[in-house]
Amino acid sequence: MKVCRIAYFNSAHRLYNPEWSDEKNNEVFGKCNNPNYHGHNYKIEVWIEGSVNQETGYLIDLKILKQIIKDEITDAFDHKNLNLDCPEFKNLIPTLENICIVCWNKLSKALDSSLNLSVKIWETENNLAEYSGE
Repeated sequence: MKVCRIAYFNSAHRLYNPEWSDEKNNEVFGKCNNPNYHGHNYKIEVWIEGSVNQETGYLIDLKILKQIIKDEITDAFDHKNLNLDCPEFKNLIPTLENICIVCWNKLSKALDSSLNLSVKIWETENNLAEYSGE
């Protein structure tokens, strides 16, 4: 069985590797390297897979999952500059892929280890990443 909870957060970021020259950063990241940052309205899909509890009929109580997402993701990242405000990205370029991995890591620590977790993050209506811990 799989269930999903969707949430949203709005964040700014800059794609920039401090070990590279400005020219190389511009070449690789283009306008996403804007020194004044840029933002996205992110959509996160949190998918949980496992067995249905025969006593409750739930795989996971979605109210509990909603609170975990709020505590671990939206409270941490919503209306934040990922580069400047979030310690998770102090030494990590906040690409879509890295944001997805960070979210998976934060959520996996808060969930029962018997559950399989997959995280999908939409950065735009056309761009998304998915991570399942592998």
